[in-house]
Amino acid sequence: MHELPQQLVNGLLLGSMYGLVAIGYTMVYGIVQLINFAHGEIFMTGGFGALTVWLILPTGTTMWLALPLMLIGAIIVATTIAVGAERFAYRPLRGAPRLAPLITAIGLSLALQQAVWAWYPEAKSSRTFPEIPGGPFHIGNVTIQTGDIFLLIAAPICMAILAFFVMKTRTGRGMQATAQDPDTAKLMGINTDRIIVVAFALGAAFAAVGAVAYGLKYGEVNFRMGFILGLKAFTAAVLGGIGNIYGAMLGGLALGIAETMATAYISDIPGMQQLGGQSWADVWAFVLLIVVLLVRPQGLLGERVADRA
Repeated sequence: MHELPQQLVNGLLLGSMYGLVAIGYTMVYGIVQLINFAHGEIFMTGGFGALTVWLILPTGTTMWLALPLMLIGAIIVATTIAVGAERFAYRPLRGAPRLAPLITAIGLSLALQQAVWAWYPEAKSSRTFPEIPGGPFHIGNVTIQTGDIFLLIAAPICMAILAFFVMKTRTGRGMQATAQDPDTAKLMGINTDRIIVVAFALGAAFAAVGAVAYGLKYGEVNFRMGFILGLKAFTAAVLGGIGNIYGAMLGGLALGIAETMATAYISDIPGMQQLGGQSWADVWAFVLLIVVLLVRPQGLLGERVADRA
């Protein structure tokens, strides 16, 4: 039990990363009722965008100067791909049966993964990500690695910015109106096409922040990293209540803590010694999803129409 505080912190950090990516799923679904399964690969391309910036910087560039540039590069790459996907892959299918854009999203996911593998030579194997110097930092029995410092700072800042944007800006209010009733929003003069593009771009930007946090936390990026993490982020969005932006982060935190606790402690339960450890982390994450869907299908915060954005 003396490891419990450390495991809780580990779970909160992991869950914050899931939550950043889950926001993109829930924003797009809240407005156009689309599960964008390519979002995990958009997260992955953000990681390679950051890595590319690092590789082209002059040798000897300090991490404190490189990190903001890497973050900008990640956001530019991820948002460009997301906006392009919305314009050329999803918009033409907006009036089609729901199965068509869903299949398109899956196909786009595979295409992005293979494109990075084929066109980015460094993607064929895991590439080392730069490290933030200093640390680790110790607070009582809790140790925080230097790679987690960025996530610790970025996650609450991103949520604060998103909350302000959705609640206080004209575009944010337009997103809420479009989510509630797109036809009525058009009659009120809201450019719903622009609102949808903004939703895709915002979701991709948060995914890019999560990708940089992933690289700093695990010390590498690879072309497969978006698949499982994207599924977990989707799981987090469902846990919180798909369509609810605050539920996405809450679902991410719940998933991160549950996964960490199950990995650390499930093997201590008599008869379950073989079901613990990191190799079972993905299994327990989806077990939690099944339990929540059985007990509370609408998610932890439900799907309140007023909060869809």
